[in-house]
Amino acid sequence: MNTDAVSGSVAPPGGLFAAHDSAVRRRCLRLVLFALLLVAGVLADVLTGPSGLAVRDVLAALIGQGQADASVGVIVWQVRLPTAILAVLVGASLSLAGAEMQTILRNPLASPFTLGLSSAASFGAALVIVLGVALPHVPDRFAVPAMAFAFAFGTVLLIQFVGNRRSVPPGVLILFGIAMVFGFNALVAVIQFVAPADALQQLVFWTMGSLGRADTWSNLLLGGVLLAVMPFSFRAARALTVLELGRERAESLGVSFGLLRFGSLLRASLLAATAVAFSGTIGFVGLVGPHVARLLVGDHHRFLLPASILCGAAVMSFASIAAKLILPGVLLPIGIVTTLVGLPVFLLLLLRQWSR
Repeated sequence: MNTDAVSGSVAPPGGLFAAHDSAVRRRCLRLVLFALLLVAGVLADVLTGPSGLAVRDVLAALIGQGQADASVGVIVWQVRLPTAILAVLVGASLSLAGAEMQTILRNPLASPFTLGLSSAASFGAALVIVLGVALPHVPDRFAVPAMAFAFAFGTVLLIQFVGNRRSVPPGVLILFGIAMVFGFNALVAVIQFVAPADALQQLVFWTMGSLGRADTWSNLLLGGVLLAVMPFSFRAARALTVLELGRERAESLGVSFGLLRFGSLLRASLLAATAVAFSGTIGFVGLVGPHVARLLVGDHHRFLLPASILCGAAVMSFASIAAKLILPGVLLPIGIVTTLVGLPVFLLLLLRQWSR
């Protein structure tokens, strides 16, 4: 009896090739369905908001028809649409970064949040907001994102340095990242302790995660980084899939593990650091997105990577909607919503790891 090597299911009478083609069609169909779900999420995100605009007025402003008030057009085009686009870009970036990290570190708990990138970015932002320490020659409007990016990227370089030691197992890198989380959180707490009231309020809001800084520039920069990184990620999909068989077997099949890990962590750091720089601390999206994608399309990275992008973007879109609807009239920081959703998933994964 023929079976599919990937799914383990019984092959139809057409043989293994027919079973493989059938599995590919199913995965492609799931990708299309998730893309449609994402489009629905973005539309619902634009239609909802604390200003209470009527749906027909928002739609009229979007398509440029009808007698919509000028203020409606401003709210839709300058507030809601940039915010919805930033949610998609942040979710897609963090989820793609998480998918590559989980494979290259061979640990399902790896993500930009658990490896300390978000905490490092928070420390960089705290230096600017409270102490006024910024990178030289950087315009004021980009001072916070630039420092957040610098510290997040520096943390990844440090993880790279530790990981380049051949004797270091992937689990140690996770523990090193967790140490970074506690270390940077302690430094942020010290800055919060000495911060004046107005700066403390700004810093606390930033560390809770927010899409309120969405504008054309932030979307262009983050979208540009995502579009620049994606082709390299998709090009590495085959090597990442082979790595699922184990490092020794992957190297015997011609995969350069050191080069693959350097490229994956570099791409993940660029995506995560840029996303966190504009949105603040967004927890667990980089952890949950890849796991949902894995349940839908399996471990083949040709499908897993695009599915992770779609899942992360959809999770952030619906989290953005929930942040506006949980408490009527109050816009919750989106980082709180993603943490409430992601924490049970994180504990479930932790218990599964423990039981093995």
